[in-house]
This record gives sequence, C-alpha cells and structure tokens, in this order.
Amino acid sequence: MAYLTSAHEVLAIGRLGVDIYPLQSGVGLEEVSSFGKYLGGSAANVSVAAARHGHNSALLSRVGNDPLGKYLLKELERLGVDNQYVATDPTYKTPLTLCEIFPPDDFPLYFYREPKAPDMCIESSDVNLEDVRDAEILWFTLTGLSEEPSRGAHQEILNTRARRKHTILDLDYRDMFWNSKQEATEQAQWALEHATVAVGNKEECEVAIGETEPERAGKALLERGVKLAIVKQGPKGVLAMTEEETVEVPPVWVDVVNGLGAGDAFGGALCHGLLSDWPLEKVLRFANAAGSVVAGRLECSTAMPTTEEVEAALSQKV
Repeated sequence: MAYLTSAHEVLAIGRLGVDIYPLQSGVGLEEVSSFGKYLGGSAANVSVAAARHGHNSALLSRVGNDPLGKYLLKELERLGVDNQYVATDPTYKTPLTLCEIFPPDDFPLYFYREPKAPDMCIESSDVNLEDVRDAEILWFTLTGLSEEPSRGAHQEILNTRARRKHTILDLDYRDMFWNSKQEATEQAQWALEHATVAVGNKEECEVAIGETEPERAGKALLERGVKLAIVKQGPKGVLAMTEEETVEVPPVWVDVVNGLGAGDAFGGALCHGLLSDWPLEKVLRFANAAGSVVAGRLECSTAMPTTEEVEAALSQKV
C-alpha cells in the first residue's frame, strides 16, 4: 500500500461501522417504522470528535467491499477524518449496529458483526508505522485486542509507538466481543503496559485492574505505569489522577435523548484538551460538557460538537 506521509495530531484505531438508529424513542425495534443511517464505532466517533475541534485526525480500520463500506469512506472524508488507513476488506461485510432508545438511561445495542467484522482484520501493514510513532495522540481500545489479526496488529503498533506521550487506552469493554472476562483482563494488563493514559468507567476498571472504587481504580491504573488515569463515574462525574494531583468534576446535566456516543465525544474533547496543554480540571470540564451535548442529540458521529458548541454548553451550566 502507498501511504501519504503526514503526521497526524490524532490517530485512532478500532471499530467502524454503520449505526442504524430508530427515529422513534420509547418503543422496541419491533414497533419502529423509520430509521436513520449514521457512521458509527467508538474509535471512528473519537476521530470525528477530534476533527470537530479542528485537529488533523485519522482512523485505522477496515470496511467491507459493499455499498455501506463506500458510504463510510465518504462519510469519514465529509466529517474531516483522513481515511487513507481505512482498508477495504476482501472477505467480510461492513458491520451494522442497531439500538433501542428508552431515555434517560436505557439504550440497548445490537451488534451485527458475524462471522467477523472487517475492523478485526486490520494488519500493521495497513498503516504507516512512522505515522504511528509521530502522531501526537494514538487512541486505541481494549476491543481491538479481543481477536486476531487485530490483536497482533495492535501489539506491533504499540511496540512501535514505544509508549510515547499521549498513547491513550480506551478501556471500552463489551462482553459480547470476548471469549471470557479473564481474557479481557489479560489483554487489558498488557495494553496498560503500553499506554500513558487510560480512560474507562467503573465497570471497565473492574475488568482491567479489579477495582471499581474510583480513587482505588485511579491509583491502580497509575501503578501500571500510566501517567493519567480517568475514571468515569456516571451521575457522580469524572475523576482523574496523576502522580501530582487528583481532580474530580461533576457531570453537566442535560435532558438525555440518546446516551450512546457521549463517551466518544468525551474522548475527542479529551484529545483536544491534551493537545491544547490545558490544566487537568479544564480538560475534564470541557470533555464532560462535550459528552452532555451529544447525550442531548439522537445520533453519534454527526452529533459531535464543535469547540464553540462545547463552550456554549459550559457557559450555560449553572
């Protein structure tokens, strides 16, 4: 593969697919009559969110050789994400994700990724390894280590990265992607040895390091060698820890339309704050507000806010 050489501010690795979201809420899929089609996948959403804040953002993933794969490639480009590292897989179809919407806190997901999703077939040869080394932020997810050949590609990429500053692990645990919880824990332990930042909710921290209490989880993540540990606490806000400081900020309340995608908006905003070299508390408040904006919207990728929209949300917070 010929590469266009360019150092990216944000290079994300991971899931990419089509989200099929109902345009009616409060009813099950069997009663829904109309749907919207959107670009989806956690890593893809983070890459879009970072681009919305003006950053040079790229995604490493794969799509199927089908019309939905073509749609995703065009949509990434439309949303400002460099798609040169999104290959077209010759075997597997572009995956679909459907959801049900029961606000404020019930959003069941249904993944259609059988027998295998293209994004689990990435190879290290799909990306310019110089770009891996040079990217200011490398964002990867635990899900990417759940299956080969993606697992091996991640291992080579992260060994190449050599734990450079702003190597961010999204703990992103979903049990349906794993043979066992123990396997996920083993891979999380390996991934933490190659990351400088770890982000996850309390349940994901329990899988990764056996802790759910936020401060103990933060300390356990730091003990694994990361420089910044971020523990999402849902309605209690977010806690972040470094060796020098501990910061906790409350949530930004919003009338929830669809809670899916809020964490990815948080991730893109986190990237923006780190690249801007902001104080940790400012980074967390900004990322929280970004998540709240998306929670108040139906879709995920196309709902990712601009910097100005996040600042507006912060200014309205009581």
